[in-house]
Amino acid sequence: MPPVPSTLEELRRRLDQIDNKLHDLLIERAEVVSRVRESKKLSRNLSPFQPAREALIIRRLAGRHRGPLPVATVVRIWREMLSAALRLQTEFAVAVFAPPELPGFWDLARDHYGSHTPMSALGSIGQVIRAVAEGSAAVGVLPMPQEGDPDPWWRHLLSNDQNVPRVIARLPFGGRGNARDGAADALAIGRFPEQPTGEDRTLFVAETAADISRGRFLAILASLGFSCSFFASFEHSEGAHNLIEVEGFVPFSDPRLLRLREELGDSLQHLLPFGGYAVPLSPALLTAMAESEVERGGAGAAKG
Repeated sequence: MPPVPSTLEELRRRLDQIDNKLHDLLIERAEVVSRVRESKKLSRNLSPFQPAREALIIRRLAGRHRGPLPVATVVRIWREMLSAALRLQTEFAVAVFAPPELPGFWDLARDHYGSHTPMSALGSIGQVIRAVAEGSAAVGVLPMPQEGDPDPWWRHLLSNDQNVPRVIARLPFGGRGNARDGAADALAIGRFPEQPTGEDRTLFVAETAADISRGRFLAILASLGFSCSFFASFEHSEGAHNLIEVEGFVPFSDPRLLRLREELGDSLQHLLPFGGYAVPLSPALLTAMAESEVERGGAGAAKG
């Protein structure tokens, strides 16, 4: 790298040179994306939208990042680039649950799927589900499920039909930024193939009879080697629907799920896949990265 100039005018000229190089690389990247689009057309089963691939890209860049630029800013820049690349390959629109009193979900969706991606703010969860199911939106953004929800949205997506939308991502992935309603997370639903990223969570729904308790269910999961990270139930007249999130990428062909069916016996009425997501970068990791840069800067100043 050439020596850093010292005068303000020289520094600005150097920044202009860097900007030109960055712009040239963006142009080159778009050209490569066009080639990727053609390659995917030849592979008819390969979707232009690859959430797992995007998560791997972001994690790799976060892992190699250095310097004073916050890693959350790097994530936001690349999310814009990834979203722009997707729009070069296919039509892509997002439906967002964003009633006036809950504007934060719109912010999360915009930060993740790009500020120029077509998005619709819808006032009800049912509208979001219908938009994705009917194809007017590729992705729907919905509130993170909570235990004790009186009418959880996830129970409206229970089906063996492969075309029914399932969970594909959790938002935010790399920092919340200035999104409104900062305490809220979201899940994205869509109809895209699931792929492992090395750090994932998998969701499935079990419809059970009333004779099985939450404690027994969790004990069986643990005995089969599942680490349950979330469990929510919706009770009805004949039993309960249970939304279960476990650590790791668990395909529905996993033999442990067959053993789960055997363990539950007649108490299990249905077991349905519900998607999964790449685990987001943790706030603690993002904070640690930022703090380490501050400490290094302070140490450098002290040495000077």
